[in-house]
Amino acid sequence: MTVLYIDADACPVKDEVYRVAGRHGLQVFVVCNSWIRTPADPRIQIVVVDEGPDVADDWIAERAGPGDIVITADIPLAQRALASGAQALHPTGRVFTSDNIGAALASRAIGEHLRSMGEITGGPRAFAPADRSRFLQALDAAVAKARRVHGTN
Repeated sequence: MTVLYIDADACPVKDEVYRVAGRHGLQVFVVCNSWIRTPADPRIQIVVVDEGPDVADDWIAERAGPGDIVITADIPLAQRALASGAQALHPTGRVFTSDNIGAALASRAIGEHLRSMGEITGGPRAFAPADRSRFLQALDAAVAKARRVHGTN
């Protein structure tokens, strides 16, 4: 069965994930460093991990596998999800693939290098309604693909 994993700290599309999961009867793990409100639904489980770098990422990466979907803005976590056979989606609807993850990691490394040298890189653009729409389309497509992996409709 397909499982959705949300890297939930600062994720702007949690409600959209809950709706899609409800429509398809999917299990959701909401993984975060501090408690957040989630719907009262037995298929939605909150997992509060210890504080620290990559603790939530590690929890997700250790469990996600073929047919699962990881929702994250964290590119290294997306790479780990792909390596385990899971799909990875950015909250803006960007689909991470084996073809584009290398470029995403390289771009991230360049940005980190520039910031370490004192350059102001401006940060990501503001989340927009079009991003939410793209995310919903990408998530629906990912669920359909995951169901093919699991042989379910």
